[in-house]
Amino acid sequence: MPTMQRLLIATTNPGKLAEIKLFLSDMPLELVGLTDVGITDTIEETGTTFEENAVLKAKFYAKKSGLPTIADDGGLEIDALNGAPGVKSHRWIHGDRDDSDEELIQYALDRLKDVSDDKRGAQLRLVLALVLPSGEVLTAEEKVRGIIPRQASQARHKGFPYRSLLYLPEIGKYYNHDELTAAETDAYNHRKKALEILKPILKSKVCLI
Repeated sequence: MPTMQRLLIATTNPGKLAEIKLFLSDMPLELVGLTDVGITDTIEETGTTFEENAVLKAKFYAKKSGLPTIADDGGLEIDALNGAPGVKSHRWIHGDRDDSDEELIQYALDRLKDVSDDKRGAQLRLVLALVLPSGEVLTAEEKVRGIIPRQASQARHKGFPYRSLLYLPEIGKYYNHDELTAAETDAYNHRKKALEILKPILKSKVCLI
C-alpha cells in the first residue's frame, strides 16, 4: 500500500501549525511540522512584504527538508496607522526581538486611544506560499476586515495576539477562532480561505507524487 506524501508546514508557531493541520485534515497528505523532520534552523525574515517573507521561508525549509512545503506570513494592518504594523507585526515595539502577545495588544490600543470610533478599521492579511518539489512557487492571499474596539477581548490565544483585537461588527464577535461557529469560520477565517485556494494545487501536484 503506497504511503501518503508528506507536506511540511513550516512554522514555529504551535497555534498556527495546529490550525493549518486542521484545515488540511481532509487532504490525503501526511502533515508534518519542523520538529517532525528535525529542523531547528530559522531564517531571518528580510522581506518588505508578506509575500516576500512567506516565499523566503517556504523556499528555505523546502530546501532543508526536501519536501513540498507551505509557509505563511501575515499580520495586522490598521487603517489609521497607514497600514502599520504590517510586516513588522511581531516586532512592532522593540524591533530586535519578537514582542509578547500582551505587549502587542496594549501597544495597539495605546496607539489608537485618540482615534475616533469611525476610523478604527483594520484587517488581518495573510499570504501562503507553497513550494513544490519541482521548485515551482505558488501563493495565495486572503484577509479578514473588522474594527479595533477600545478594549481587547478577554480571551487570549498564544501566538495570535491580534485576534483578541479584531472585532467583526456584522456578527458581534472578536476574531477568536473558538468563539466562531463552523459556518462563521468558513466565512471569515483568512487562513482557511487561503488554504482552500491552494487545495486544488495540492491535490493535483502533491498528493499524487
